Amino acid sequence: MLTKAVGRCYACKEMAHCHVLGEVNGPANAQVMFVGEAPGRHGAGKSGVPFSGDESGRRFEALLAVGGLRRADVFVTNAVLCNPLDGAGNNRRPLAREVRACLAYLRGQIEAVNPDYVVALGGVALDALGRIEAHGVTLASGCGALRPWFGRTLVVLYHPGRRAIVHRSVEAQEGDWRRLGEVVNANPSP
Repeated sequence: MLTKAVGRCYACKEMAHCHVLGEVNGPANAQVMFVGEAPGRHGAGKSGVPFSGDESGRRFEALLAVGGLRRADVFVTNAVLCNPLDGAGNNRRPLAREVRACLAYLRGQIEAVNPDYVVALGGVALDALGRIEAHGVTLASGCGALRPWFGRTLVVLYHPGRRAIVHRSVEAQEGDWRRLGEVVNANPSP
């Protein structure tokens, strides 16, 4: 089982090993899967639940609501399942080799859940998904776009962290989430 394999993984020795994967991610038959960067030290690193307990989690919940989506109906995971920390114990961006080490787990989650929509939340997630199957999309050029990918629809959005407003206004981000919700709600899974 995927959860057991993840629990035994210690490929990235310098990471804080929280292995966020299981029922806390959402329903195993979710129509929408969100892929973030990594568990945050104040959020999933403590709670064990992706996008919860920190500022990114609160923004994620708010943006879900803007899109008319419910947390209980979506599956939420990350490109890496452990928390990458810098020497001072702060969150850092996952290294490319750390993303590669988790690719089989990410692919396994996508195949197991089999969502209609896979939503990349930020550049790390988008890069990881592109390593599973090339998509030719960048965050800046593809934000809000829906593209065929890996037998599903890939949706590109900015990460819900506060840094995103440097690149995309709050209003534009809310519009992206509204459009996502409209598409998902107009095409419910059988």
